[in-house]
Amino acid sequence: MKTGWYSELTGNEKKTWWACLGGFVLDSMDSTIFALVMPILLSLAILTKSEAGILGSASLIGSALGGWSSGMLADRWGRIRVMQLTVLWVACFTALTALCGEFWQFLIVRFLQGLGYGGEVVVGGVLISEVIRASYRGRVGASIQSGYAIGYAISLAVLPVLLNFFPQETAWKVFFFIGIVPAVLVWFIRRLVPESPVFSRADKKSGKVTEIFQSGHRRITVTATVLASGIFGGAYIMITWLPTYLRMELGLPVVSMSGYLAINILGSLVGPFLYGRLSDKFGRWKTIILFLLCQMAVVSVYMFASFSLNITLVLGFFLGALQGGLASGLAPAFSELYPTHIRGSGAGFCASFGRGFGSLMPALVGIASSHFALGYSMGILAIVSYCTGIIAALCLPNVTGINLTEVD
Repeated sequence: MKTGWYSELTGNEKKTWWACLGGFVLDSMDSTIFALVMPILLSLAILTKSEAGILGSASLIGSALGGWSSGMLADRWGRIRVMQLTVLWVACFTALTALCGEFWQFLIVRFLQGLGYGGEVVVGGVLISEVIRASYRGRVGASIQSGYAIGYAISLAVLPVLLNFFPQETAWKVFFFIGIVPAVLVWFIRRLVPESPVFSRADKKSGKVTEIFQSGHRRITVTATVLASGIFGGAYIMITWLPTYLRMELGLPVVSMSGYLAINILGSLVGPFLYGRLSDKFGRWKTIILFLLCQMAVVSVYMFASFSLNITLVLGFFLGALQGGLASGLAPAFSELYPTHIRGSGAGFCASFGRGFGSLMPALVGIASSHFALGYSMGILAIVSYCTGIIAALCLPNVTGINLTEVD
């Protein structure tokens, strides 16, 4: 029985897809554990709200640095070897979080965990871009982003079970210890998934760290980073502030918030598959522009229109689908912009530092909301972010479907 593009993949392509998807699922699970246990840590007075906010920023900074550094290592050591390292790294530091008891301990561990998480996302995107044939690259590469929704759903399912068996003083520690599970994936990757053929055949010349900023690549590097900053900036505004806006400004009941979260996760699962199919048909940047325009429309309704509870839930699906689709396309699309010997470094820098710059936008919303209404501040700054992304996408060369199986 045919199952769409998956049935058309070769054995090695399927192994690579499962390895990348599995790494994303388990890394997502580990990264969302902290958000889910935060209420427990606050109620036990282990952390304060301000400390919790700092820890969130520490993880994002670590993710930005980890994406670029892991990309550079992948250009030297190989995609598979670095993917093994990043998955194991995230698992170990997630488990170590269970041993933390003071803010500075959490700070160090969260930063180090972020290094691995950012690296796994970038290296997985580069690997799958080099292994999957051009005609399927967009949809297959984007589909691994759906692992975020799967990992988040697993975390949401596990926590209530743990709280049923353990007091909360113990449950949060056990939850973090479960993070060692991704180590199993390292064995799977090492034993079953081959190295990228194009990397194996390539001359193992080491690109300089600065090569992505030299004349031949500088414009692409800057423009792609601006694109990522716009996409992540708008996304982080909504992820960070929308629950507060719905609860505090619109008075959405707590029960409805749970329903909204579930529908939003469902959208995040569907969006990458939709983006991937459209990007293979119409091109990477045209599809990104379409998604950004749709996201602007959704945010405008949220922030500037009056609507019912049912519409809120429906919009939550589209918001998750569009955010998931946009995030899913960046690493594979950026991989097409660089030659083999600096592909990891280039894609890693653009995606990771774009994520880092984008993380500043929620802080700007907080500043603006002290002078203007929260909804107005969120809507205007999110639309500015999306417009920035659209302008950058219009300035990038269309290399959709370029052959990455040949050494350049």
